[in-house]
Amino acid sequence: MGNIASNTNESTIPTIIGIADSTHYLVGRVDSGNNFIGLESTQQNEVFSSITEAKNYLRAQNIFCAVLEFQTAYDEMCGSSVPNRCTQMITF
Repeated sequence: MGNIASNTNESTIPTIIGIADSTHYLVGRVDSGNNFIGLESTQQNEVFSSITEAKNYLRAQNIFCAVLEFQTAYDEMCGSSVPNRCTQMITF
């Protein structure tokens, strides 16, 4: 997995975020400051209605592994420390 933003010096990690009780998945990347930003633009991430659509989008970008993160309403309302997030590196 290389640097997605090849025109910058920062290393990023492709990420799919699934929100509990929601029907969509966010696709973007996590930068070195642990910020979730868009894959192609820091201003906009992509939204898909299934994990399969999210994976297909990443494959079309020649990305074949990503961090899959699941978040709950509790995480959003009360905050969650980074080490306690439910994440897994997936390949496809």
